[in-house]
Amino acid sequence: MNRQMNTVRGWLAMVVMGTLCLFALPGLRPAFADEGKDARQLVDAARRTFENFQAAPEMDALRDLLPMAKGVFIAPQVLKGAFMLGISGGSGVMLARDRVNPEWHGPAFYTIGEVSYGLQLGGEASEVVLLALTDRGVTAFLSHNLKLGADIGVAAGPVGIGASAGTANLSADIISFSRSKGMFGGISVNGAVVATRPTLNQAFYGAKVDPTDILIRRRVTNPQAGNLLDAVRRGGARRR
Repeated sequence: MNRQMNTVRGWLAMVVMGTLCLFALPGLRPAFADEGKDARQLVDAARRTFENFQAAPEMDALRDLLPMAKGVFIAPQVLKGAFMLGISGGSGVMLARDRVNPEWHGPAFYTIGEVSYGLQLGGEASEVVLLALTDRGVTAFLSHNLKLGADIGVAAGPVGIGASAGTANLSADIISFSRSKGMFGGISVNGAVVATRPTLNQAFYGAKVDPTDILIRRRVTNPQAGNLLDAVRRGGARRR
């Protein structure tokens, strides 16, 4: 019986992951998809998500930690489905702070998702903001894919009015914040896989570039990222 259940789970995992790859993973989206439009919409959605998190009374810790952050990853919508397997997935953008001056650069484009076993309670959408507090945290995003909690340390950020950076696990490379169904402190990102989206990077910048080109070498820019960069710059300014 256990062997049969494991076989069923294996086949379900293959089907679910295949579906996720078809619609989310780099290079496998339908040819008719307007990647340029998708990239611009994702950048704008990321700006709105960031500003919502910044304005929320429960996000005192996020506001305290932003000035020390070396990178910010924003996923405006991570969808979670339901069946015997739970699958979550969405797209996000990464910005990195210049190591010499306080300027921010990016964005680079990614997918984020995971598959989990067990009874699920139904589909839901979440927003996620990750703060990379170390150079190692930023460097992890330069690879083609990484697994949060395995390839790089991640800890949930404190949420609530009055919660400060002093209560966060500052030994972690990445601190995560999320909101689900209007409530902050939603899904956990521990175990999630983050992978680059080369087609969106190329569509947005008009050149074949990778996250290192965008975030570290700064070979390309796009004025359509200006509002997002301004929002993160204001949020990450050192408080006096």
